[in-house]
Amino acid sequence: MAKKRVTLADVARLAGLSTTAASMILTGRPDTRLSPEAHKRVHDAAAQLGYRPNVAARALRTDKSRSIAFISDYVATTRFASGLIRGALAAAEDAKHVMLVLETGGEPAREIQAIEAALDRQVDGLIFAAMRAREVFVPDMAINIPVVMLNGTSARFPVSVLPDEYRGGRAAVELLIQSGISDDIVLLGHNAQQEEGLFRSETIARRFEGIRDAMSEAGLHFVEELSCWNWEPGYGYDLTRKLLKSRRPRALLCLNDRLAFGAYQALAEAGLGIPDDVALVSFDNDEIASYLRPGLTTIGLPHEDMGHRAVDLLLGAAEAADANLMPMPVVVRGSLPTRPASSAVKPPR
Repeated sequence: MAKKRVTLADVARLAGLSTTAASMILTGRPDTRLSPEAHKRVHDAAAQLGYRPNVAARALRTDKSRSIAFISDYVATTRFASGLIRGALAAAEDAKHVMLVLETGGEPAREIQAIEAALDRQVDGLIFAAMRAREVFVPDMAINIPVVMLNGTSARFPVSVLPDEYRGGRAAVELLIQSGISDDIVLLGHNAQQEEGLFRSETIARRFEGIRDAMSEAGLHFVEELSCWNWEPGYGYDLTRKLLKSRRPRALLCLNDRLAFGAYQALAEAGLGIPDDVALVSFDNDEIASYLRPGLTTIGLPHEDMGHRAVDLLLGAAEAADANLMPMPVVVRGSLPTRPASSAVKPPR
């Protein structure tokens, strides 16, 4: 037989107070004008009975459910972007909110179902998250609660949280310069001329811009730019292997870690050492990057910070701006040579 739910009236009866008084104490009203002893009796009674507030009833009274929805394409089932959820969950817990996680697989029908499920549960706000930074299509539905785009943008909902890819791109070039590398640098994964008219994403475009501005300001140029559309290890391997048939670069600036994983393999097969023969710097800070030997120096994606920021914006704990850019951490490992600070080339600002 199901156990009867403990009600606020049960708590008030055990504490010897009115239901109104017990409610004011348990909801944390600062001006109850009730004695400390009364507060203690109510809290002791609630603990003794195992009282839990009726969230649905409170939502009807206050128009707040203390819950939010996190709707994503593939974030929940990939290790690559799961930090977005971890950060959002931590912030929701700090704010004493429950977070409903819904994954759609990027399918429009499931996206509509996810939004309807969230709205039916009267959540206080929606976060739309994407595994890879991009413009996100939000179904044309009436949504009259706060919305924050996480790792994505939307023409309908201007508040977004994104990695600061421009500064991240600059940081990668600055690391090469600080290591004393100023020539024979190859860009792995993109060639502006070959990819003219093709669009990856607004954030990746900022990464390219940061890289090129930093190179230009330092008077540097790439000796080669090798293009591939899919930034996966196999392409990094093939491009590096082909490159080594005609030249041995001093450094590879890889546009993500997965390309760098393939480059590591090609360099090892060619008998070249990292970083003494060829240095590498990359982006993303994939977990595997720390297990390579030597470890891969990379510009990380601040996924947990981004998830935390999105919840803060949604609940009004942070001042909202249309674009909220989160710093990308620089993770220095062994794939770049070290040199004394006194002899390092001054990086561009």
